[in-house]
Amino acid sequence: MSWLLVSFFEQFMMEGAVEITTAAGQRHIVGKPSSFLPAIHFTDRAAELRLLSNPALALGELFTEGRLVVTRGSIYDVLVLATRNLALQPPTRLLRMRERLNMALRRMQPRNSELNAKCNVAHHYDLDGRLYDLFLDPDRQYSCAYFEHPGQDLGEAQLAKKRHLAAKLLVEPGHRVLDIGSGWGGLALYLAEHCGAEGTGITLSEEQLGVARGRKQRQGRCGAVDFRLQDYRSVNDPFDRIVSVGMFEHVGVAYYDTFFAKIAELLADDGVMLLHSIGSIDGPCVNNPWITKYIFPGGYSPALSEVLPAIERAGLIVTDIEILRLHYAETLRAWRENFLAHRDEANVLYDEHFCRMWEFYLAGCEAGFRHGGLMVFQIQIAKRLDTVPLTRDYITDREAALRSQETQHPALVIAAE
Repeated sequence: MSWLLVSFFEQFMMEGAVEITTAAGQRHIVGKPSSFLPAIHFTDRAAELRLLSNPALALGELFTEGRLVVTRGSIYDVLVLATRNLALQPPTRLLRMRERLNMALRRMQPRNSELNAKCNVAHHYDLDGRLYDLFLDPDRQYSCAYFEHPGQDLGEAQLAKKRHLAAKLLVEPGHRVLDIGSGWGGLALYLAEHCGAEGTGITLSEEQLGVARGRKQRQGRCGAVDFRLQDYRSVNDPFDRIVSVGMFEHVGVAYYDTFFAKIAELLADDGVMLLHSIGSIDGPCVNNPWITKYIFPGGYSPALSEVLPAIERAGLIVTDIEILRLHYAETLRAWRENFLAHRDEANVLYDEHFCRMWEFYLAGCEAGFRHGGLMVFQIQIAKRLDTVPLTRDYITDREAALRSQETQHPALVIAAE
């Protein structure tokens, strides 16, 4: 078994090195050692075989189960090494065949019906709310932050994200704004407080809905915000502005036409929509099977080549696209460090198995955004060519005005329970 395991790592390792200790106690250094050498240990021979049979799924499972132990460095170091080497793999015939098979199998995944969508959301977002307080900012923004300068505080970067979105949406007082996938309510409350919007936030998470409604009641000044437990497909009200942040990843490829047809139906003729989503730089692909099974069932990170045709088919116009490259890597770094700093508290809420799973999730996603072809895109959408200004200067101007507004009003009620 040892020679098979070592052979697997030798074929895979094109950059850097790792030290492997087998279940039999044999120690091997695979690759070209650099200044730092991560080390892993397999606790049993069955774990070695499992990794060889399905590495994409088994790596996370074995770490979560405590059967693959990182003895030097962290699981983040191991996953960075794996992600970088995966990107360097030559496009062999076998790999191309596997990719085609995976793409074909993607069509056989469960349909993202309204019922399935709610179940998928509950799997992740209806966890104990105290867990999210351990690693998110006080507003519980659970999506990519917008870092205006290196080293910016996570809370400030998340506030900058809301400011950036509001500026692109061109929200004016009295505008009816729909927030699809409103989470714990932070963005909708911000648009009401600082832009004078009449907001409607919809979510499929009962836990998030309860927190958002509680924040609205405590805030007082944001009476124009309505939070609902509702699927986007059942919304029928007209809106001047529509925003969706971190929700499109849960729509499903088969439902892109449905999604944008609904946007076209709800959006005013002079309206603006902003779509903020994780995406794939390398074109259409399949999600990591471990993430799909344990973290985000039904989730998918689309390529722009899959999204833009659906927008066109709906009769909508793309007026701006911005690619946020390493912003999510920095966001995840902050989340991972926060989680590790409060790991003991997470262990009390759940258990060691869960903590290892969550650490693997945060570390793997950060590695993916730094080295694995993931990014975030923001697509601004309208029905008319003249809806938004001809140049992008208005974004900076509106951000400055919003920043001034923020200093004149007390902070919004935080989401922490």
